[in-house]
Amino acid sequence: MMALAKRYVSPGMGNVRRYLKLLHGNFLTLPTPAFLWFARSLARDARNIADDDLRVLLDSEWRARLTAAWLIGMDRRTQFREELGELLLESELLYAGQGYCFALARFGEERDAEILTAYLDRWLPETSWPYNQDDAMGALLYLDELHSAERSARFLIPGGLWQSSAVADVDPAGQKEYIGLICEFAASCMSGNLARWLPKRRHAQ
Repeated sequence: MMALAKRYVSPGMGNVRRYLKLLHGNFLTLPTPAFLWFARSLARDARNIADDDLRVLLDSEWRARLTAAWLIGMDRRTQFREELGELLLESELLYAGQGYCFALARFGEERDAEILTAYLDRWLPETSWPYNQDDAMGALLYLDELHSAERSARFLIPGGLWQSSAVADVDPAGQKEYIGLICEFAASCMSGNLARWLPKRRHAQ
């Protein structure tokens, strides 16, 4: 596990920590040279990491889980869909759910929307536990637009679960825009078209 963490969770020298750059999308604010190095190394590792190594990371602490979920989402390894869904629903560790929501949005299928809907049904009523509900809503809105669906509508109506939740002050549309941005980033990374995506990053900053 320590070797995997050094290679995938905290690669690089000095204060470079991949998981910190992934957290909250902090990589978006990196200077361009650092951003390009980060993006290319992330895409390379997403392609090359073995499934068994991803499972070891997913069985570890939140930094490893966050990173593993991002690598899974980048490479669209849908064989991990149900496992990520279970981890999201459990909400065992703070921050890791950000990665799960990204991966499910990146997979982009109806089953992913079902998993996110089940999570919101379970956790929006828990007003003392706000973590990842905003990420899940952003991902669900993103998938709704992708599939011309309205799974998110019942959560967002006046008097709905969102309005009474611990994240009621978060703008769902802003979360959807963020999820869309990082999914486009992932697609650009994996296809090698980062140059076309760079203007969107500057706009996001």
